[in-house]
Amino acid sequence: MASQVFDGLHMLGPSAVLVADGRVVDVVGQDAVGGGLEIERLAKDRLLAPGFVDLQVNGGGGVMFNDTPDVSTLQMVAEAHARMGTTTILPTLISSDRTTRRAAIASVRAAHSLGVPGVAGIHLEGPFLAPTRLGIHPASAITVPDPADIKDLLEPFDGAMLITLAPEVVSRANIAALVRAGRVVFAGHSDASFEQAEAGFDAGITGTTHLFNAMSQLGSRAPGVVGAAMARGFAGIIVDLLHVHPASVRLAYRCMGADRLFLVSDAMATAGSDCVSFAVSGNAIMLVDGRLVDAKGTLAGAHLSMAEAVRRSVDGVGISLADALRMATATPAAAAGLGDRGRIIAGALADFVEIGPTSAAVLKVWRNGVVSGD
Repeated sequence: MASQVFDGLHMLGPSAVLVADGRVVDVVGQDAVGGGLEIERLAKDRLLAPGFVDLQVNGGGGVMFNDTPDVSTLQMVAEAHARMGTTTILPTLISSDRTTRRAAIASVRAAHSLGVPGVAGIHLEGPFLAPTRLGIHPASAITVPDPADIKDLLEPFDGAMLITLAPEVVSRANIAALVRAGRVVFAGHSDASFEQAEAGFDAGITGTTHLFNAMSQLGSRAPGVVGAAMARGFAGIIVDLLHVHPASVRLAYRCMGADRLFLVSDAMATAGSDCVSFAVSGNAIMLVDGRLVDAKGTLAGAHLSMAEAVRRSVDGVGISLADALRMATATPAAAAGLGDRGRIIAGALADFVEIGPTSAAVLKVWRNGVVSGD
């Protein structure tokens, strides 16, 4: 029972969330709860919300998915983020060679068969990107997809597969084939013109990866990928207030709303750990004053949790807590086609966070109805 429940879309008054066998049975008023049930009451200043859903998780707990794309790594990353309130992740593979990509996809398949909690699929960020908008992605890995690449991506896959690509690099026919196979395709790391981006959306692209970062910008006569993204589909955004200025976040929020704009952590190995350095394809990355940078000062992902992204959205941008929570739960789940994840409704997994009076201070986490860590 809680004095306030956020169900993924709406703030509810005093409510009871009924749970059995790891799933939500119902959400009812507190006076509707009968006797004989085991009851847990949250303090009056606490809020119960769905566990956070993060579609861009490169690493955590001191490890990177790219380095060792196996089930053990997935478990470590998922556990690190679960401790911080994120109960659903898409482990994200930074642009790499075909062998590593195949191993990453196989590891997620294996994690699903073993029931590893929290791993809802995979996000392949590249390697079909614009060479001019790489960020930290290794130039040696960037390529145009050949028939073998497309064949790999069309193989049956149990879970969400989000693919970030540059629409000027991948043909409309290949984008459409991926979408027909159930893949979620986002534009990102792209120098596309507005017209090229629009053509990609027409072919089936449904969103944009880390809005504003590593893409053609909004201009008066050249709206670029940013302009196309604000007009169509979903978009993830990194709200560490380092990657995107608060005013730009606010503009995107006002244009798109909490039902289209969602939060991502873009977390690296340092998330949920005391790790302060790691490497991406041999490129050393350091944590300096909260920023992850290489020797040239290029931002390399983020040292960020979803809970912190929610807090900064509220305190640093001025987004309401309800909308910031929606941007961390139901909206990313909808963007990736994850069904009722990120919701507290009948039938959904009983993944919850208890949030304290400070914006999105995570006090307790439940996965499948069980307190995480118990």
